[in-house]
Amino acid sequence: MLSEQDKHWMQRAIELARQGRFTTSPNPNVGAVIVKNNNCIGEGYHQQAGGPHAEVFALQQAAAAAKGATCYVTLEPCSHVGRTAPCAQALIDAGVSRVVVAMQDPNPQVAGKGIALLEEAGIKVEVGLLAEQSRALNAGFLSRMEQKRPFVQLKLAASLDGRTALANGVSKWLTGAEARADVQLYRAQSCAILSTATTVLTDNARLNLRAEELSSSVPRLNNGLLRQPKKIILDRQHLLTGQEALFNDQTEVLQCVTRLENSKLKPHNATQLLCKTAKDGRFDLVALLQQLATEQQLNTLWVEAGATLAGSLISQRLVDELIVYIAPKLLGNFAQPLAVLDNFTSLEQVPTLTWHSLTKVGADIKLTARFN
Repeated sequence: MLSEQDKHWMQRAIELARQGRFTTSPNPNVGAVIVKNNNCIGEGYHQQAGGPHAEVFALQQAAAAAKGATCYVTLEPCSHVGRTAPCAQALIDAGVSRVVVAMQDPNPQVAGKGIALLEEAGIKVEVGLLAEQSRALNAGFLSRMEQKRPFVQLKLAASLDGRTALANGVSKWLTGAEARADVQLYRAQSCAILSTATTVLTDNARLNLRAEELSSSVPRLNNGLLRQPKKIILDRQHLLTGQEALFNDQTEVLQCVTRLENSKLKPHNATQLLCKTAKDGRFDLVALLQQLATEQQLNTLWVEAGATLAGSLISQRLVDELIVYIAPKLLGNFAQPLAVLDNFTSLEQVPTLTWHSLTKVGADIKLTARFN
């Protein structure tokens, strides 16, 4: 039977797992704690894809004392050989007597096999402690595994009257420096940033992660750098030339096109991605997200684009979380809208959301909401 002490140690494992959210992609965030006589004798978290898993770090600290101990881990220990050895076998070899798992791994390569391996070795396994908190740690990974698409976060910046730019397209800077720095924190946790060629050309957007705007407490990779998210640009008309500002760093740029011929791109960091179209000739966004999940292994997708793409994603129910920064300004009815949506004729037709949080960021307000 699970106790309050079990909850305490699993909560610690969840706290550890959160430290990997900037660097583990495409892997999940996982934390592990090894406890003996109600004392922590080892702990760790998965720090980087290709590196040791959380259980390995915890076992290294515990050493021989791990024999007879309990391991708390936020995700089912792996049972397959990938870039690292199976963690379930490592726990068996260390002689732990009990493993408490927050949730089963939905990855078909694992999916209950790690738990079965532990139980076959005579280890007591309990599953489900703080499962919802564990799921929240890995919204992107779970979306890729369960829905076959990335977890999509749509970011918008608007005036108090819900406008994103003046009629002439001018929007710099609608929100303040604090809000723009907050966006960097989201970019740092995303696998890729999705935008359009029109937005890139209109704003001369770089769409890069500006590490200098982040706290020094944000974990870096072994080389001291943060992982730059990929830049994914929808460009049906081949508008990008390679001279735009977003090509000025080493970040990979994926130009999504409907045909490969007539490309103007030459930069070494640019790749064309051939994408399907829908009946209206626009990109098939459902197919695109599936393609990004399966071919690019993207867990999370951060969207910064104009009203047309925002509206299309919302209308097709492809947005998981909406993040809107509201500036204390009024742009008027001639200004550009937040999202281009259908012409609804009744309130029953409109998309509805549930508020997730409301915070003040500098002079602006940040609203986050989930679609019902």
